[in-house]
Amino acid sequence: MQGKPGISRRSFLKAAGGTLAASVALRGAPALGGIGANEKIGLGFIGVGGRGSFHLSQFSRMNDVNVAAIADVSEEKRKRAAAGLKGKPVQLFEDFRDLLALKDVDAVVIATPDHWHAICTLLACQAGKDVYVEKPTGQNLRESRAMVTAARKYDRVVQLGTQQRSGPTWIEAVNKVKSGELGKVSLVRAWNCWDLKSIHADMGNPSDAPTPPGLNYDMWLGPAAKRNFNPRHYDFYFYYFWQYSGGMISAWGVHLFDVVTWAMGPTIKSVTTTGGKFVFNDARDMPDTAAILFECPNYVFTYEMRHGNGKDPWGDMDHGLEFYGTKGTIWLNRNGYTYFPEEDRKKSAFVRDQGLDEPHKRNFLDCVRSRQRPNADIELGHLGSIPGYLGNIAYRVGRRITWDGEKETIPGDPEADKLLGREYREPYVLPKV
Repeated sequence: MQGKPGISRRSFLKAAGGTLAASVALRGAPALGGIGANEKIGLGFIGVGGRGSFHLSQFSRMNDVNVAAIADVSEEKRKRAAAGLKGKPVQLFEDFRDLLALKDVDAVVIATPDHWHAICTLLACQAGKDVYVEKPTGQNLRESRAMVTAARKYDRVVQLGTQQRSGPTWIEAVNKVKSGELGKVSLVRAWNCWDLKSIHADMGNPSDAPTPPGLNYDMWLGPAAKRNFNPRHYDFYFYYFWQYSGGMISAWGVHLFDVVTWAMGPTIKSVTTTGGKFVFNDARDMPDTAAILFECPNYVFTYEMRHGNGKDPWGDMDHGLEFYGTKGTIWLNRNGYTYFPEEDRKKSAFVRDQGLDEPHKRNFLDCVRSRQRPNADIELGHLGSIPGYLGNIAYRVGRRITWDGEKETIPGDPEADKLLGREYREPYVLPKV
């Protein structure tokens, strides 16, 4: 069975323009503080591929959650996700807006490709739903800011999937930096690295192919340029094309950038990126090797990303952070953190990680009930996503860019400033907030 053809301009713009919000908000929105202590929270899942299926599995095991509905443009993924619920009733939709119209959906979990994050989040907020949305905030910075605006205008709880914000070990490490225990921090370093055996390796240059049965590929493309189906312009590989994402710099690097922003503040002044496709001659738009220099007040922040060699300084993780201060140093990743006092660096102390994902989801559910802002509130997520957006823009224009954090512009560089947004393929435009 083939998926439905592309959605009509009239029907999508009608929803994006606010008609969906007007018709759904009163029916579907939980009253502020209106979900009782013993009442289950109805969740709808938008996008149930790799990360989305993981979220579905974790949330569905929580005793105060009811999985009410699943939406995905792939019939195969919808059915596979439903089968994982082992017979529990759930409504299935190809079009996520049908899910948003359900009264028994209090909140949604969005794990679509990056270029759909903002559109889904804005329409969910307009429909009166709280939102757990995967990182980064959107495909570009203007979308990211619009997500913050929507959360505030419609008074929604919106949690970004930067789960370090809920990890006890990460909170402890960041507090050491913020409290001054490390002294004056003058250098922060972050990195990602993957070897040739990882899924991040050579993706080849496959030809276009017939659209798989049951897939609405036009809607999957959404605001991106229309094209024939290609296996590398779908599923995990979407990360490596500017039309859909910002590559690992913004999609994975955001976890690291967010922690630096959390610990040091959002204080970028300028950005320089160098890199290229030095390892692979495949279909990707993105560099496979890059280094970013962020100029910040009173300290230097660097980020390195590489594919093709997975050796990191500690030998045990594909990512990490280092904070170097006058009184001490912290090395930090998802294994835990190590503190080195500067007065005697041999007296290091390792603190093992205590978990991230489930505490982050629990924080979200608790905030849906309390109406408090979550640990990774969308505005914090926006600030933590900015370095990745700027790093990519500096790479694409091939020069140093300056950043006005108050106005959120790149002054004096119209070409770079234009890349803070995107052109949308109608009818898949960003809803007005």
